[in-house]
Amino acid sequence: MSEDIPASVKDAAREGSLEAPFRHPIAWQDEEYYDLAKVEAEMERQFDVCHTCRRCFNLCDSFPRLFDMIDESRTGELDSVPKADYAKVDEACTLCDMCFLTKCPYVPPHPFDIDIPHLILRYRAAKRRAGEKQFIREQLGETDRNGKLAKPVAGLANWATARKNTPLRKLLEAIAQIDAEAELPKYHSKTATDRLKSPIAPNPAGPAFGLKKVALYATCFVDYNQPDTAVAATRVLALQGVEVKLVYPECCGMPQLEAGDLKDVADRAERVAAVFAPLIEAGYDVVALTASCGLMMKFEWPLMLPDSALVKRLSGATRDICEYVVELSKGPGLAAGLKAVEGGVTIHHACHARAQNMGAKSAEMLRLIPDTTIDLIERCSGHGGTFGVMKPTHQVARKVGRPAARQIAAKDNETLCSDCPLACKHLGQLLIAETAEAKYAEPRQAHPIEVFARAYGVF
Repeated sequence: MSEDIPASVKDAAREGSLEAPFRHPIAWQDEEYYDLAKVEAEMERQFDVCHTCRRCFNLCDSFPRLFDMIDESRTGELDSVPKADYAKVDEACTLCDMCFLTKCPYVPPHPFDIDIPHLILRYRAAKRRAGEKQFIREQLGETDRNGKLAKPVAGLANWATARKNTPLRKLLEAIAQIDAEAELPKYHSKTATDRLKSPIAPNPAGPAFGLKKVALYATCFVDYNQPDTAVAATRVLALQGVEVKLVYPECCGMPQLEAGDLKDVADRAERVAAVFAPLIEAGYDVVALTASCGLMMKFEWPLMLPDSALVKRLSGATRDICEYVVELSKGPGLAAGLKAVEGGVTIHHACHARAQNMGAKSAEMLRLIPDTTIDLIERCSGHGGTFGVMKPTHQVARKVGRPAARQIAAKDNETLCSDCPLACKHLGQLLIAETAEAKYAEPRQAHPIEVFARAYGVF
């Protein structure tokens, strides 16, 4: 909170300065954090700064909604916008962090102390504490439970939720408010954990043999919905000589974070950090397979539990899979054998990968493939987890994602990949719906590490 900023920092900070931005710890254990009147007062303060600046107007739908409400109000200022209408700004926010990271000149240490994503997070937590819960969204966020229930009947579950199964999808929309046009993830009877029960032996001729060990965090989405990503990552790392162990204790809690259930997220962080602690002690690097989970482990968990040594250590040991392969290329080197990927690749740099402040590592990794066109798109897909599939927000997700889809269509490459598998699925659907004239209107969709494994011929 702004009153916690040291006077020396306030004095030093100035607009246009070169001080490194930082984020305050998330004070979820303080009762004041959930005081809705205080939260709304802080929203009014920060929204008023946003109103005077408006640099973020084109990032998502939250800011246009805010500015329209102000412009159409009685005074043309925020003071005549009812605080109940702040919920409209919240509804359109996916917690992508792009306003904080790429647009706002007033983030800490600037004395204006603007952090809209974490302000929206506090607002959701306060509303949840006050009894406002979104039952269906929260049930969708129980990814481990849903994955375990779907696994034995994966074929039936996929048939029932397929977009072409119009009658059942319309029924699902009526009952659960899941938009009938939204592409839903598929389930597998064999999860990543099942497929990798037997470790793949590291290549003794690999450059990293005897030097590197990896605990691969499968993530809920990869384990239940896209196990190919874990298999591809394991094969690529094993080829380099890396000893790989697949580890999946439970979901990182990103769906619960988005719902404002912060105690649940903190509990998960402590449990997962405890599982990885002995592996880190034994010399394993931790590698996450999806951008959102990497962001949670590297940044959100330490802000929620700043005094936890285990969480802090896990944060420092965690790498994104593409980030890790790039590090290998600059350290021990990579095994020979990469071959061109025909038709070119468009890589969508997902917001939660950008939020990790590591650079476009997926594109950097793919550019190690010889004689292959690699085009990078840095624009929000609009998906945002449950935001992208629920009836009230699916059309907003489509609206936000269309510019990215048009840029992807203009590249006209055969393969589309993203650090975020849900973003990739959403953009693939938008390409078909919005730009059917493109040569590859329905490109092959994959995680970047799957494309890299294909270039090696191991996937």
